[in-house]
Amino acid sequence: MSSEETSGEGGGQGAPPEQLALIRESVREAKAKVPRAKPRTWRGAAVAGELPVARVLVDKGVLHLDRYFDYAVPAELDADARPGVRVRVRFGAGRNRVRGGRREGGGLVDGFIVDRLDESDYSGPLAALAQVVSPEPVLGPDLLALCRAVADRYAGSLADVLQLAVPPRNAKAESAPSPDPLPPPPAPGAGPWGRYENGPAFLESLALGGSPRAVWNALPGPAWSEEIARAVAATLASGRGALVVVPDGRAAARVDAALTALLGEGRHVLLTADAGPEKRYRQWLAVRRGTVRAVVGTRAAMFAPVRDLGLVVIWDDGDDSHSEPHAPQPHAREVLELRAAHHRCGFLLGAWSTTVEAAQLVESGWARPLVADRALVRTAAPLVRTVGDQDLARDEAARVARLPTLAWQTAREGLRHGPVLVQVPRRGYAPRLACANCRTPARCRHCAGPLEGQDETRLACGWCGRAEPEWHCPECGAFRLRASVVGARRTAEELGRAFPSVPVRTSGREQVLDTVPGAPALVVSTPGAEPVAEGGYAAALLLDGWAMLGRQDLRSGEEALRRWIAAAALVRGQDAGGTVVVVAEPTLRPVQALVRWDPVGHALRELSERAELGFPPVSRMASVSGPPEAVAEFLAGAELPAEAEVLGPVPLPVTPAGRAARRGAPPPGEVWERALVRVPPGRGAALAAALKSAQAARTARGGATPVRLRVDPQDIG
Repeated sequence: MSSEETSGEGGGQGAPPEQLALIRESVREAKAKVPRAKPRTWRGAAVAGELPVARVLVDKGVLHLDRYFDYAVPAELDADARPGVRVRVRFGAGRNRVRGGRREGGGLVDGFIVDRLDESDYSGPLAALAQVVSPEPVLGPDLLALCRAVADRYAGSLADVLQLAVPPRNAKAESAPSPDPLPPPPAPGAGPWGRYENGPAFLESLALGGSPRAVWNALPGPAWSEEIARAVAATLASGRGALVVVPDGRAAARVDAALTALLGEGRHVLLTADAGPEKRYRQWLAVRRGTVRAVVGTRAAMFAPVRDLGLVVIWDDGDDSHSEPHAPQPHAREVLELRAAHHRCGFLLGAWSTTVEAAQLVESGWARPLVADRALVRTAAPLVRTVGDQDLARDEAARVARLPTLAWQTAREGLRHGPVLVQVPRRGYAPRLACANCRTPARCRHCAGPLEGQDETRLACGWCGRAEPEWHCPECGAFRLRASVVGARRTAEELGRAFPSVPVRTSGREQVLDTVPGAPALVVSTPGAEPVAEGGYAAALLLDGWAMLGRQDLRSGEEALRRWIAAAALVRGQDAGGTVVVVAEPTLRPVQALVRWDPVGHALRELSERAELGFPPVSRMASVSGPPEAVAEFLAGAELPAEAEVLGPVPLPVTPAGRAARRGAPPPGEVWERALVRVPPGRGAALAAALKSAQAARTARGGATPVRLRVDPQDIG
């Protein structure tokens, strides 16, 4: 090797200036041959030789633009511009802004290629694809069809649904390879499914490639997660995929642990918000690529692109966490029903309680019931005792203490054998206060918001947060307050005084406990935040039942029963001495259903009454809310089906200025009305199409005040 050749190594550091100049010039010439991406017009660039048109779904979530747009495919992007990939396009270019055969102008927006075509239906010049963001196909035909069906059902735009279905891109996760797929596992044994009359047959059908549909009324106790895991394992054994949707991260962690214990690592992924964007996208890609066939996740996982889907599972469908708050606000149960029908796969809806929608699936014949024998239910469920208004009136202790005598005795007896759960329907210390003399509600002097007790000595407004150190009643002048509603923290404080030698733990909005030890303790929790006790609770006290039963809503009884059963299911069975005391009027239907542990009967009775009255889910309903003039104009212009019945409009409660609006409530300080539009069974699609068309016409005009649409609202008053 000569010295000249040696000096040329190391990046040309020893090259003379003339040679460096030639190198730089050759690099410039090479770069000049490639069209620059900016301004991404691809002016003068050749188009693809085959399928030169890309049909693109543009990420514009307005209804009047809910369609596909055609773009020219530059030859340089031909290989990467495949259906399903993310792209960026120029949107909003004027018809007269044409240069070099290309439409130019407009802003850069994201989108997805849904198809490649030989020619476009549009006769004018096309704008070119600006950029292929990634060659990874993330939008397959099945997912696209599902999102379109969801958009049509809920009168929304396809772009909005895709925002929910496809997670944001993470380049690092996308560049990492997915694990190799594992072979199908062996079919599992029946295990705890043997407790149900048709449980083993359900698993056997899944393992053999069948597609059974079942509404499962789960027995009390912690075995539900293992039962779901066995259903997933049976589906994987048939060579198909499975999807499980649960209401929160705690439930997802339990199913995750059960699947890991049954099948080991690598056969499923967990899709929850706790995973972080990179890990979540990496796991989603593993599912999309087909290397993992089982998914467990919360609400967003309902769109997970599982290959060869054989089973969809939803646990506790009555939990409001299953309802998506972002447009078009789909419910996970309805999305999984669409997937089961589209893929012709198995469907399993499970819960300790039973919703009216679940009962309708059985009554219509769409699904079969999966229940245990009544004798086994009575053994597995705890003994339920009630304390009604008459009992409280005769109970001297209940007049001066937080707990009625029966609840007190039950707690004391339960603490001898293990932890005792106390469910309180309100969080905080004393969320509602009133004058001790005349019972006038205590209000803030600045904004008229309700005063709340932060602790024994501090008062503050629940709306504006201002402290109120010198309150007095404006009606009678008294200075003493009483708690009209007692919160979880106040209850924990009182129980701590009553049982000074017993530890008291709280679980609620500020801190949600997942598990507690099996040692004697008092666990005070708000509904939905109850931790699981090792070995089960010895007893449970369900306080202030009137607070849940008194809600002005069609679902108040169903929701109260669901909350009570969810807490009581964590208590040991009757054969192990488990006892539940509910402080509510015993003659009420939800209380009787809890005493008999008969949520199915309660749901069937509710379904029958709603059928007589024409309420959901027997009928289909949509809500239209907004300023009064806008609601009236919308209803007048909408071409509703002939069978449609408009209920209202009625005024909505005004959200005070300075206070955050609750989900579905009007913006703070604005006066809104809401109308309900009802149609008989079989006309839901026509109603959604009419509402979508009317909303699209309003948004296209630009100046019209928008209204808020909600198909199948969860809260109808």
